[in-house]
Amino acid sequence: MADMEVQERKIVVAIDEGDESIYALTWAIKNVVSQNSNDTIILLYAKPPLKIYSTLDGSGYLFSSDVIMSMEKYSKEVADCVIEKAKRVCKDLQNVKVETRIEKGDARDVICDAVEKIGADILVMGTHGYGMIKRAFLGSVSTHCAQNVKCPVLIVKKPKSEVGDKSS
Repeated sequence: MADMEVQERKIVVAIDEGDESIYALTWAIKNVVSQNSNDTIILLYAKPPLKIYSTLDGSGYLFSSDVIMSMEKYSKEVADCVIEKAKRVCKDLQNVKVETRIEKGDARDVICDAVEKIGADILVMGTHGYGMIKRAFLGSVSTHCAQNVKCPVLIVKKPKSEVGDKSS
């Protein structure tokens, strides 16, 4: 039994700018990742595509190449910042590899495609906890992924904070 091969799992954690995804990552490290394994955590960030409108759509704005380059630079800086924040959460892990991926596109498609390409064993993601109305208008990335990926999906909901809760 001592010669048993340690299982290697690919755990994809979808991260974004929100605290919910960092909470989900932290929760996964405590409850899913095995410290005595060869697990690999893949931090996945979906960089939203820039919305550039031509004058044909009625908005009246046409962006110069300088403005577009500025917007691209800012988008890259946000992505790098989110990845760095998530990597700091993982800094004390031992025997666990941490990889990062930044993909461009709609988060629903990026996450589903990446999970399949990677051959993930599990997808971990947070949820913004939108109500039914907001979810109907904005859509739910976590719901879409849960319905469309082939591996198990763990959706981690951040508990509402007691301290500083504005509802009281």
